[in-house]
Amino acid sequence: MITLYTWTTPNGRKPTILLEELSIPYRIEAVNIGEGQQFTPEFLAISPNNKIPAIVDEDAEGGALPLFESAAILIYLAEKHQRFLAPSGPARYKALEWLSWQIGGLGPMLGQLGYFERAEEKSEQALKRFREEAERLLNVMEKQLSTLPYLAGGEYTIADIAAYPWVRAAEERLKGALGTQIETSPALQRWLTLVGERPAVQRGMALPKV
Repeated sequence: MITLYTWTTPNGRKPTILLEELSIPYRIEAVNIGEGQQFTPEFLAISPNNKIPAIVDEDAEGGALPLFESAAILIYLAEKHQRFLAPSGPARYKALEWLSWQIGGLGPMLGQLGYFERAEEKSEQALKRFREEAERLLNVMEKQLSTLPYLAGGEYTIADIAAYPWVRAAEERLKGALGTQIETSPALQRWLTLVGERPAVQRGMALPKV
């Protein structure tokens, strides 16, 4: 059994989407980061970086395995169940390439943009910096998806699972900063629809129910 420790953030919904896609048994422990539950000793024993998501796989080889960091969780689950990540070859490395792009660029830049947009004390310099970088990254994504159905090529992978919650959240919550960039990007819109119509994605995006 997998226990998933998560909350209602884009990073927190990556593993719920994958677990729903895999159709394997799991249970959710909601970690309310607004109330500081990520700092409890019990959670820190699993995720020493005090961030969600994290998992414990009770059925891992060698005994119960705790894992934190969303990318590590996605790779682990995809490899264990041999889905959504090619076992070898170019397809594997393209998926890992775009997964790395998301966790190193798209997610952090959109997250910082959202933080500074909502901050009580506005910093125009910070807003400009993160707005421009978010726009650049979304343009990179638009260009990639203009010639391919999915981020890493012809197949739906953990790279799409990682990026989808962030782009959807940006479309819904960052209109003040990004304007209509996402809505007027045809390849992004096609991809959002394609991924968003998957029943497992819809279920994963609705979790955790709090």
